[in-house]
Amino acid sequence: MLSSNTDYLLSIEDLTVSFDGFKAVDNVTMYVDTDELRVVIGPNGAGKTTLLDLICGKTAASSGSIKFNQKELRGLAEHKIVALGVGRKFQTPSIYENLTVYENLEVSYPAAHKVLPALFFKTTAEVDNEIRRIAVEIYLDEYLDMEASLLSHGQKQWLEIGMLLIQDPELLMLDEPVAGMSVKEREQTGDLLKRICKGRSVIVIEHDMDFVEKIASKVTVLHQGSVLAEGNMAEIQKNEKVIEVYLGH
Repeated sequence: MLSSNTDYLLSIEDLTVSFDGFKAVDNVTMYVDTDELRVVIGPNGAGKTTLLDLICGKTAASSGSIKFNQKELRGLAEHKIVALGVGRKFQTPSIYENLTVYENLEVSYPAAHKVLPALFFKTTAEVDNEIRRIAVEIYLDEYLDMEASLLSHGQKQWLEIGMLLIQDPELLMLDEPVAGMSVKEREQTGDLLKRICKGRSVIVIEHDMDFVEKIASKVTVLHQGSVLAEGNMAEIQKNEKVIEVYLGH
């Protein structure tokens, strides 16, 4: 039964999607507060990435509800969901390799997206300030003139996060943001995520339990498409079912 709770930034209720009879996401209910950093964990095939695909409109749900700021997202086109304030980063960084860091951030600025303004888009002092502010946030302020292809893997991940941040989404979804990063880059990314969830909500899918422990305020565990458990990290680590299907391995 759907509740009428409207206090959450994101309310997912009874969400299901089937592919040829297989329920990749099965009756998932999850609520995310404003300013919350939520981590979603679970074994491979648990439905984690599919859940993000459903929220951002890449995959259509079979049933259930996804409300963002009390507005139903189900049935909306992906670009309309982005326009409402939902940003998504995939596992592989999608940046413009042949552009500089500065140019990557510049083309991601919201006014550069709209067709007519894009034709007349000039980098004003305001835009320049915002690009430089974001660059500091993502540890790339000294690399603004560098071609993106020359960045390390971790720096490319940060750049893509910056390209989302400059659009100022209210909900940011990141799929395995520290995969392939060095130990130092992981630490810096943890600090970055804790900073950017002030004023917005962040959902992170991650397998690295040490990293999850450092950043998560609340953890949702998925297993076979359903919510197995939810709570703070200490509760999750003690949960017998979670140990059995996931942490024990």
